[in-house]
Amino acid sequence: MLVNDTAPVPHSTDSLISQIPGVIFQFYRSHCGRMHFPYLEGGGEALAHIDRQQLAHDAGQLIEHLTGHDHPKIMSSIERSARWMLPLTTRFRLPFPKGKPHWIAVSANPSPASNGVRWSGIMMDITDQVAEEQRLRKLCDTDPLTGLPNRRKLMVHLTHLASLSTRHGTPLSIMMVDIDYFKQLNDRWGHLQGDSVLEQLAVQTQQLLRCEDMVARLGGEEFMVVLPLTPLQQCHKLADRLRHAIASYDFGIGAGQVTVSIGVAEYRCGEPLANLIERADQALYSAKEVGRDCVCLLP
Repeated sequence: MLVNDTAPVPHSTDSLISQIPGVIFQFYRSHCGRMHFPYLEGGGEALAHIDRQQLAHDAGQLIEHLTGHDHPKIMSSIERSARWMLPLTTRFRLPFPKGKPHWIAVSANPSPASNGVRWSGIMMDITDQVAEEQRLRKLCDTDPLTGLPNRRKLMVHLTHLASLSTRHGTPLSIMMVDIDYFKQLNDRWGHLQGDSVLEQLAVQTQQLLRCEDMVARLGGEEFMVVLPLTPLQQCHKLADRLRHAIASYDFGIGAGQVTVSIGVAEYRCGEPLANLIERADQALYSAKEVGRDCVCLLP
């Protein structure tokens, strides 16, 4: 007798739901704010750590406990969905007794109910997806050799700081940092040693700066340092301290073998960022013209 392997295997609804990698739910919120889950079933690890009886009776306090810092965002999404009868789409971090929190995505459709709103939807564990998103975001924003922010992330950050500087009238300065005679260093010591110098310079620069400052690699042997709340003269002093520290540091080829030229400029409220960067570039060019291993500034 032949058996049709493609024929569907009969399942009860509850048995099928228990095997899906997520949760099917109905969620009710009264007009006075009382919340509970009339229905909550599914598979995965999430339900094993949740008091379903409590959620079925009164979900308010438990939702606040489970969503933690994401609670205001969750409640705002629920309010928006209820007010405009729009689909509820959000995500939150669900704490686990052991290990890191899991990311949970929520998707549900609202419908009017007696004295309130009822949502029918699903919750899915998207922890792996979020981890991949974060990995890809880091690749987009990070220089792979030094681990510093790249040009893209730098410009986003600088644009934000320039907006704050214009709005509040606070100072903002930048440094353009370039390694002197880097091609000769590569030719003499090899590209692996050149890469090592770039990596070490990134570490040394970060250690000398304040936590609110950002150093980014623009490409090649060129870096930019962004210094919020810093006027030109203070930036010049920080730049000279950085220049001296690098010149005194042994990068594995002897102290004094690696030096930098630095150009410094201060943001003028409302000016295009291209102008600020051009002035810092001009200051860097002047530093190289007068002999390198020095700092020049343009007001």
